[in-house]
Amino acid sequence: MPGTDDKQALILVDIQNDYFPAGSSPLIGADAAAKAACHMLDRAREKLEFIIHVQHVSLRPAASFFLPNTPGVEIHSSVTPWPNEVVIQKHYPNSFRETALLEVLRHRNISRLCFCGMMTHMCIDTTVRAAVDLGFKCSVVADATATKDLTYREVTATAAAVQAAYLAALDGLFAEVI
Repeated sequence: MPGTDDKQALILVDIQNDYFPAGSSPLIGADAAAKAACHMLDRAREKLEFIIHVQHVSLRPAASFFLPNTPGVEIHSSVTPWPNEVVIQKHYPNSFRETALLEVLRHRNISRLCFCGMMTHMCIDTTVRAAVDLGFKCSVVADATATKDLTYREVTATAAAVQAAYLAALDGLFAEVI
């Protein structure tokens, strides 16, 4: 178990410019999710909780967003990290894969993780499931997450349906969705 003193960290995943209306891959509800994430960030700062910002930098040759050295890869101004807050860069949906995230959390004896961020169906889902496999107790702030419409073959699921399905799948066994 990562820690026994029940310390919590707030983890903000991929709240980056490319996911907003002027970005390369806008999500449905990104502005509202960022506003809710900002509220959670303010509360965590007031409580002096440990805060980690996760930033996706795409290294895939065919990537169309989160490209290195572009404005779109930057963390959104609504949740700008303070100098004392950790920023971890990742290159995969799982925020633990090939990053220092686990090491940082274990070093701080963190056992509970509260997640905000984007995209619900990809990086939030993947990271929360990985966190549970690593022994962390997780929560996800539903209104501080956002996603997009998804199409499989000729069926399109709206962002609202995708959001509901993924949060419902996480709620209970993997996380407390609040």
